[in-house]
Amino acid sequence: MAEKEKHIIISGGGTGGHLFPAMAIAEALRKLEPNVNIRFVGAVGKIEATKVPEAGYEIDLLPVMGFPRKLSGKIFVFFVKLYKSMRLAKSVVSEFKPDVAVGVGGYASGPILKAASKIGVPTLIQEQNSYPGVTNKILAKKASKICVAYEGMERFFPKEKIILTGNPIRENLSNQSVSRNEAVLFFGLNPEMKTILSLGGSGGARSINTAIGEGLKVIADADVQIIWQTGAVYFEDSNAVAKALNSPNVKVFDFINRMDMAFKAADLVISRAGASTISELCMLGKAAVLVPSPNVAEDHQTKNAMALVNQKAAILVKDIETGNELIKKSLEVLKKNDKIDDLSKNIYNFAQPLSAQRIAKEVLSLIKPKMTQDNKISGS
Repeated sequence: MAEKEKHIIISGGGTGGHLFPAMAIAEALRKLEPNVNIRFVGAVGKIEATKVPEAGYEIDLLPVMGFPRKLSGKIFVFFVKLYKSMRLAKSVVSEFKPDVAVGVGGYASGPILKAASKIGVPTLIQEQNSYPGVTNKILAKKASKICVAYEGMERFFPKEKIILTGNPIRENLSNQSVSRNEAVLFFGLNPEMKTILSLGGSGGARSINTAIGEGLKVIADADVQIIWQTGAVYFEDSNAVAKALNSPNVKVFDFINRMDMAFKAADLVISRAGASTISELCMLGKAAVLVPSPNVAEDHQTKNAMALVNQKAAILVKDIETGNELIKKSLEVLKKNDKIDDLSKNIYNFAQPLSAQRIAKEVLSLIKPKMTQDNKISGS
């Protein structure tokens, strides 16, 4: 008799930081267990709505939104959308009949994991940050396992459920088949010059883009070149600034599809301090200047960054200080080869290889053996 297909829901998203680890886990599950049916659940209007179908997976979308930070009419909208999302989540779980439900963070994780655990489906949380959000703290009470990326998470979760796995990264980021010189030439830049890669997360980062725009001439005059990913919202204005400067040392993109080439070309990365990005920087051993976003729950990006800064594995610039400090500190690092080497070596010590495979194994271990029809008839 053919083995029964295993059904697994992966819920969450909202940003690339939540989505890309989720997709890495899905790929690892497919490799470990070919007979698996994976269904994603995300939020309407978020990055997963397009990226998941592009990767060949089915996805259900919930109208759920984040809890408003200020008292306003949005609170009423929040509860209406939450109610609708809870009903839809219950319907998805009932129809798909998952063997396990996985939550990776993001608005959709709450309704789906609650609906799954309510009918006895084992749940697994993948907590990416050093300081978990409120939703995961609540979901942890019913979760079977909690996969984390940082030591000391027993402060927030039941110790017996915690497994240190690290954060999964996109497999296609590490490209060993090309050299740094080839990657630099891919972007039409000069292999003899130091290269900055500036990222602002999947949605862009206003403070980073503003500081880069204001400092473009300083960068170009320092014989440094930059690959500048702005995010779609900030691309037009940023590109206009770059065109006005008209320097061959500046390449501007709203979104970079070949991130493997971008990371390979970079001597220094300027970035937000989301957990997924930090895991990528660690695995690739990239010297980094981190600018934690002030607009995240419990200021967890600063906590993520400080875990590295305290071990001399990254440089931190506060969001409010980007205008004065970002370009200055970045160029100071680039002037010193030994500083770049030290940051690269120290951040690589935080790398957690094979995270996606480890999490996938934990997911599969939660699947309960199904009784076959023969077993039911014989009463065994």
